[in-house]
Amino acid sequence: MWWLLVNWWETVSYFSIPFEFVMVGSKIGFDLYVNSSTHDVREHFVRIFPAGQVLTVSDLTIFRQKYYQLYVSETQRDSYLASLSSNTNLTETKKTEVIKESAIKYLSTLFDAKKQFTTELLHDTISGCRESIESMVHVIKGKDISDVQKLIGDLSFHDFYTYDHSINVAMYSMALFQAAKGNASKSEIVTAGLGGLLHDLGKLKISTKIINNPDKLTDQDFSIIKKHPSYGKELFQQNGIVMSGIDLSIIERIIYEHHENFNGTGYPNQIVGENIHLMARVTAIADFFDAITTKRSYHEVLSTEDALAIMANSASKKIDPELFTLFTSRVKNLVLNGKNHFCVKDDFDPCQPHRVLPVEKVPPNKQEHKLFEKENNFGSVKSDIDQNKKKAA
Repeated sequence: MWWLLVNWWETVSYFSIPFEFVMVGSKIGFDLYVNSSTHDVREHFVRIFPAGQVLTVSDLTIFRQKYYQLYVSETQRDSYLASLSSNTNLTETKKTEVIKESAIKYLSTLFDAKKQFTTELLHDTISGCRESIESMVHVIKGKDISDVQKLIGDLSFHDFYTYDHSINVAMYSMALFQAAKGNASKSEIVTAGLGGLLHDLGKLKISTKIINNPDKLTDQDFSIIKKHPSYGKELFQQNGIVMSGIDLSIIERIIYEHHENFNGTGYPNQIVGENIHLMARVTAIADFFDAITTKRSYHEVLSTEDALAIMANSASKKIDPELFTLFTSRVKNLVLNGKNHFCVKDDFDPCQPHRVLPVEKVPPNKQEHKLFEKENNFGSVKSDIDQNKKKAA
């Protein structure tokens, strides 16, 4: 083939892709490679099809017959992810799985204790995560919380709680933010998703023995966990990350404020109510919901109605009551029953895995939030942008 190109020395890494994930009948935006080496260690990649050319059904059939696996260069991962959204041959679950694995690749590199943390590594991780989130926007667009929940339930999960949880929080955050701000721009939705994905960035500076401990933490360990929002903020400030098209100061606030409770009892600064950034309040609800509804190896999950009933007893306390009402309105076929007399304990941390979910009974007269009360204008959730406009008027 005239486009055959051999990499005589390997300085770039490659990732494998399924044959069915390559679109035919249109130009592809990335080069296709195969591994021509029979040696397990000394891989040798050869380009068999160039970016910018139209791949035909015949081409792909020949490739299936001749080669065991196709590869794409890491330098073209963003182009590959972008191609998924327009591939009508793929289910949304398959698209999301690929995007999720890509995000995990970047997160795992950042959390790899063997790698030295550098500004370049942080920047590359955020850039890679941004590509994943931008691809995810096309999948999440127009979906209710129930749709996102089903999609998450169809995906595989990993041993490291932080990876799956962070990706799920990103997906729920994008869905809720779009509902809260109907005219949200793609940049704002990406920012909400990226903030959800990176909300636990500060855990880089905390021992994995503490992070992955599913049992009740000691007071000393919990005091260490409570430092991760500040650690995350410091990582941003100390490394001076700059990225066009994304307001990193908002992501910094999501990282720093996602554990602030609506009633001012959270950490690290006991911020109250709408002084907490809108996207941080969105992240807090996404964080909470995923922690108690997504299957983990440590505990059985709650049903959706039980989870929302428990969260309702934290509305106006841990979470924004108006955003929570909006969140519940986006859950389809909700059964009007659940654990109305239960709430999470004060020390519940959605970021931690739990062997047994820490819930306790509350007297009925202490329930402050009417879970199923419907409001006429869910789109009226006030954003920081709206508040700033009013101040400027």
